[in-house]
Amino acid sequence: MVAAAEDECPVHQNADNTITIKIVAKPGAKHNSVTDVSSDGVGVQIAAPPVDGEANTELLKYLASVLDLRKSEISLDKGSKSRSKSVRIIGSLSKEEVMRRLTSEISDKCS
Repeated sequence: MVAAAEDECPVHQNADNTITIKIVAKPGAKHNSVTDVSSDGVGVQIAAPPVDGEANTELLKYLASVLDLRKSEISLDKGSKSRSKSVRIIGSLSKEEVMRRLTSEISDKCS
């Protein structure tokens, strides 16, 4: 049962203490925002076109801001040319803290 719940979470703690986040990117939006958190991934609207890596750069910059990380602590792991991406975090955040910050970003925009 615990393994099934783990698979449904888009945020994973790795053996090397890094964190991986599954992202479903939506480039070309009016503004940056976290739209949802589901088993498919964290939905993120990006206010940059999917041209020449602009959306990827903006995605990392936005997530660093939301998670209160330095740019050097976050990187694109997989999916540079896809909407389904994997982002890796090197830092002192726990999986629970990453989830809390991502979900609070959703509730903040609804306030």
